[in-house]
Amino acid sequence: MVLRTLLRAVIVGPPGSGKGTVSDRIVKTFGLKHLSSGDLLRSNINDKSEIGLVARSYIDQGQLVPDDVMTRLILQELKVLEQHCWLLDGFPRTVTQAASLDKAYQVDTVLNLNVPFETIKQRLTARWIHPASGRIYNTDFNPPKIPGIDDATGEPLIQREDDKPETVIKRLQAYEAQTKPVLDYYRSNGVLETFSGTETNKIWPHVHAFLACKLPVVNKTETSP
Repeated sequence: MVLRTLLRAVIVGPPGSGKGTVSDRIVKTFGLKHLSSGDLLRSNINDKSEIGLVARSYIDQGQLVPDDVMTRLILQELKVLEQHCWLLDGFPRTVTQAASLDKAYQVDTVLNLNVPFETIKQRLTARWIHPASGRIYNTDFNPPKIPGIDDATGEPLIQREDDKPETVIKRLQAYEAQTKPVLDYYRSNGVLETFSGTETNKIWPHVHAFLACKLPVVNKTETSP
């Protein structure tokens, strides 16, 4: 009997880096279980689980969920996935979380998506929405016929607070400050693999080639960029 290699991976990338798309392709191509800390936190809060109620108490006070609470939440879920390869997304966010994860599991590789902040800023600030319908426009590749106006209703489009240039810059700066120590930690452990580029479809083949050396492809239809 051939035992399948169990790969423990973490994916890291700023908002707007294409991390969601790359994660989805990894899951479909290599059969990893995708664990998003944000999704897990929301589901526990909605289900009013014990740990969800604890997390909610911090969020309601405008505080970050402490390292020990987030770590307990993730490790609890990883116990269910012990016989599977997995891809962690959104965790660890601090060196303390990374060290706690290392005590429980050996992280084999950390995939770092390095997309220039200017590219991300252009990508995110190009998004405009029609509030009533939820229609989304992108001034780069899906612009409205008349700038600032919804095609169907003629009503004005708005830009979400999160998509305004000044907000995007602050989010990217906060991400960099928070993530650099974590990347340094994994670099010193020799497991950091950085993939640089401005387009997801150009980054993906390199991610695919790297993982294909470690894991069998389970869905060949997802292998092409």
